[in-house]
Amino acid sequence: MKILVIEDNEKLAKGLKSGLESEGFAVDALFDGESGQSRLENCAKDYDLVVLDIMLPKVSGLDVCRNIRAKNINLPILMLTAKDTTDDKISGLDFGADDYMIKPFSFDELAARIRALLRRPPTTIPSELDRHGINLSSATRKVTYCGEEIQLTLKEYGLLEFFMRHPGQVLSREQILGSLWDFAFDSFSNVVDVHVKNLRNKFKKNDGKKLFETIHGVGYRFKE
Repeated sequence: MKILVIEDNEKLAKGLKSGLESEGFAVDALFDGESGQSRLENCAKDYDLVVLDIMLPKVSGLDVCRNIRAKNINLPILMLTAKDTTDDKISGLDFGADDYMIKPFSFDELAARIRALLRRPPTTIPSELDRHGINLSSATRKVTYCGEEIQLTLKEYGLLEFFMRHPGQVLSREQILGSLWDFAFDSFSNVVDVHVKNLRNKFKKNDGKKLFETIHGVGYRFKE
């Protein structure tokens, strides 16, 4: 899952980015409402959730929320506010936010609320995937292969889940990078190829057939 943090306090924004990445998310951070709104209007499909501060320079968080909702961008929005008043909470929810937190807050609670929001998307996403002997549980982050638990890094887990949610689809390296790494990541890096190679080594089929097919000149496909 990929999150966009829009917060003008750069220290807090970078702290949230680091903390959420340690939880297995890919995270981009922006520091004003204008750039945040522009990113969402042009790249909303790249994100699964937005953490949005109310008090932002150039365009307020409330206006960002209202403006993107007017364009039918329905990403879950967790709003941050320094004001503990009922009116501020009501305004945020009325403008289209899904949840709010008051500063200062516990990072553990923030992460829990994010997980809760991601469990209730517009269309139901199964929390357990089972294909070709691979069982992946997004609730427990446990992966087994033919009944044996497989240890994966956070990125390997994210890549496997991405493949399993798009079986039979040809996924370009750019699509994979855009979903699992942050916006500024070097698109010429071979990091995707390295992680696919690692998955192949951990999920070998006895019949010699590949679960992760290379589509030359394009990317990869997980066997349908």
